[in-house]
Amino acid sequence: MATQNVTVIGLQWGDEGKGKVVDALAPSCRYVVRYCGGANAGHTVTVDGERFAMHLIPCGILNKGVMNVVANGVAFDPAVAIEEIQALRRRGFAVGPENLLISAAAHLAMPWHKQADRLSEEALGGGRIGTTGRGIGPCYGDKANRSTAIRVGELLDAERVAGRIEHITELKNRAFQALYGAAPLDGRDIAQQAGQWSAELSSMIGDSGSLLRRAIQQGRRILFEGGQGSMLDVDHGTYPFVTSSSVTACGVPVGAGVPPKAVGTVLGVIKCYSSRVGQGPFPTEQNNAIGDLIRQRGNEYGTTTGRPRRCGWFDALAVRYAVELSGVDELALSLLMDGPGRLETFRICVGYRLNNRMVEQYDPSLPLDRVECVYEDLPAWQEPIGEARTFEQLPQAARRYVDRLEQLLDRPVGLISVGLGRRQTILHHTHVPGLDLAVR
Repeated sequence: MATQNVTVIGLQWGDEGKGKVVDALAPSCRYVVRYCGGANAGHTVTVDGERFAMHLIPCGILNKGVMNVVANGVAFDPAVAIEEIQALRRRGFAVGPENLLISAAAHLAMPWHKQADRLSEEALGGGRIGTTGRGIGPCYGDKANRSTAIRVGELLDAERVAGRIEHITELKNRAFQALYGAAPLDGRDIAQQAGQWSAELSSMIGDSGSLLRRAIQQGRRILFEGGQGSMLDVDHGTYPFVTSSSVTACGVPVGAGVPPKAVGTVLGVIKCYSSRVGQGPFPTEQNNAIGDLIRQRGNEYGTTTGRPRRCGWFDALAVRYAVELSGVDELALSLLMDGPGRLETFRICVGYRLNNRMVEQYDPSLPLDRVECVYEDLPAWQEPIGEARTFEQLPQAARRYVDRLEQLLDRPVGLISVGLGRRQTILHHTHVPGLDLAVR
């Protein structure tokens, strides 16, 4: 039954800690599926003290018996994927057709997409969007344009795809020269790279949609792994400072090729503060010593880019919007900070004030750079929490904070992470089968 499936999404601006939650659920699932985004995503998992940073390969790859699927909605960068696969193999993990399938219908993020990303951002100057430079937006742009797009399945016909690559490179070079005066890319060199990609990946390319639909019919459990965060969704986020795909639970059916009912239980991941990478409105941002302290305590540096993240207080108004948008059933609090240090108070934004009027419903089209946050203050906790394994073992102030998040968001917190390790996890008000394996 599809209802046994689970979709894990971020409810903030990304970097919520989805990787650890996916890793916790993966052993109870037959399939783990990436359905959106590309190498601009960075999911981090820590296993036995070892850190794994995944960009394209689903986090289920760290668990035996799990089939990992890169679905049709992903902007697939073959060079990054091969590098990631080889790194996993060097660390003792098997990666091959037995546990990884790449959709033939996914679109390739090509060198000209990265070139377009870089040149566009440079030309925009102070008006830049703040992309990761991985070519994701231009890749999705070509997907919609169609004539200059290349799908993963085309790598299986090396001669034909080489000709297409050289032709498209010529077209792109004309545009880059006319718009930016940029030096040309070498189409033959890119075609040769494509031959290497084909040799490495061809055995893992196939029809992922039919595989997943058959799995649904057979009652196999599927975990859909979201990328980025809901506030970066191309349709429902803080446009234009967003990513280029549908990253909420709404994106699962199209991005994976499954019926809407297959989404199953939606588990939304949050952390006890907010962070954002790149440009765009961030009402609760603390561009001060408090923000610096949050960044330090939370180690807030981008998995993909290494850039320091902008940090601020928890925005309950924005997260409640994301909860309602995806029909979230349960929350995972992935990063409850361990002894906030000099902080005496934790603040939660419960509303905005704009032009002397209260705003109680989040709307990403509002002038969010001009709103004034209305805060509720709760006492911070100073005690370390990394050894806590039950809710009762948390400091009283931490328990009160979790309780208040449940009230404000009107959803139960099922899992609380108190550290990077797999066992540094507290099960709370969860009804999601398989989360109990998080404490294995």
